[in-house]
Amino acid sequence: MSDVRIRPMTVDDVPAAERVTAVGFHELDTRMFRRAWPEPQLRPAERGAMWAERTRHLVSHDPGGCWVAERDDQLLGVVVSFVREQLWLLASYAVLPDAQGLGLGKALLAPALEHGRGCLRGMLNASSDPRALRRYHDAGFTLHPQMFLRGTPDRAAIPVLENVREGGEGDLDLMNSVDRQIRGSAHGPDHEILMRQLRLVVSETRSAQGYAYLDQGVALLAATDRRTATSLLWEAIASAESELMVGHVTPENSWAVDVGLAARLELHQEGFLALRNMRPPAPYLAHGALM
Repeated sequence: MSDVRIRPMTVDDVPAAERVTAVGFHELDTRMFRRAWPEPQLRPAERGAMWAERTRHLVSHDPGGCWVAERDDQLLGVVVSFVREQLWLLASYAVLPDAQGLGLGKALLAPALEHGRGCLRGMLNASSDPRALRRYHDAGFTLHPQMFLRGTPDRAAIPVLENVREGGEGDLDLMNSVDRQIRGSAHGPDHEILMRQLRLVVSETRSAQGYAYLDQGVALLAATDRRTATSLLWEAIASAESELMVGHVTPENSWAVDVGLAARLELHQEGFLALRNMRPPAPYLAHGALM
């Protein structure tokens, strides 16, 4: 590893970093593949463009949390982390298959964790990769199993929905307030990129508020009570054109399991929500990268 350099990521690194993560995640998906699941696919170009836009945003706002491992001008590994108020988050973390076993994963994670040293809490979505889980556990994170729902919904099961509307920039204060109540920190500038990439719906009554970003399912959902969260999830199901995915469901969010099974979706278990000095947020379905 003496010829490998760990250095801060720049915006110019983003295209190569996107390929490192695409290849790294595909290798992991293939290694952890279950026969009953669809064959893993390399990240498509459209998703790659979204990853790149999101990562340029994070490098611009949190350069101290974004690092690469480089040898002979080739990127071998990537870590993207960021801080929102008093919460440290890990957005992306991968090493090329041919470079694994060299200690790059540990070397990359160290400066990312240092970036969040002053934070009270930490949060990340983890795969089921045993090596990565050991690193997160050693870093003080508690691992909470996650479920996901997928399939083509029974449209006859969808109820009549009230108090759900299209969202926009005028809802930023509402969403940041919900974030702080449920996960302890606002998404802040991350809402800007989420609104560019995804459809936003909002529910607001005198006693409760919530919002969801939709992407053939749910990309992120937060609400101040289960009733509001349930309405937003039904809106996501109603909006899906065909098969949909509802991911990052912790046991504390059993309301999402109730809705998904009522819609005749399949329930599966995969991955973990890794948390440090905080309880699993609820009602809450985390975004895969921005949490």
